[in-house]
Amino acid sequence: MKVGVISDTHGLLRTEALAALEGCEQIIHAGDIGSSEILDQLASIAHLYVIRGNNDQDEPWAENLPDLLRFDLKGWQTLLVHDIADVPVELDAGIKLVITGHSHKPRIEWRGERLYLNPGSAGRRRFKLPVTLAVLELLETSIEPRLIYLLE
Repeated sequence: MKVGVISDTHGLLRTEALAALEGCEQIIHAGDIGSSEILDQLASIAHLYVIRGNNDQDEPWAENLPDLLRFDLKGWQTLLVHDIADVPVELDAGIKLVITGHSHKPRIEWRGERLYLNPGSAGRRRFKLPVTLAVLELLETSIEPRLIYLLE
């Protein structure tokens, strides 16, 4: 299963991001969305898992979005939270994939058999950080993550 992971769009959904997400069976947005229109566009591509980020907190359109979400992706127990600082210190042993955003810094890090993924920011560039999202290939026995650079 191909899963797109995007974060920190801050109201900007680039055509390059939409192109990179084509063919995904699921899309995950790790917060700081910026507008409900972005969610509508993503949901038109694939089933969407989404949480709100710190910049979405006071937005009426985001009031029903969770701050933390646990779900199953083809047998892989997943925790989705905007800021890695909000990941519980003691995670359920069944969680194999932790997805965060917030920092705008893309990161793929294996800690034992658990994958920590930050797709970076797909919205407006901040500082000198790249503009990225991630794609996961989920197989029965493995997760293959890769970053997609929208702008260097």
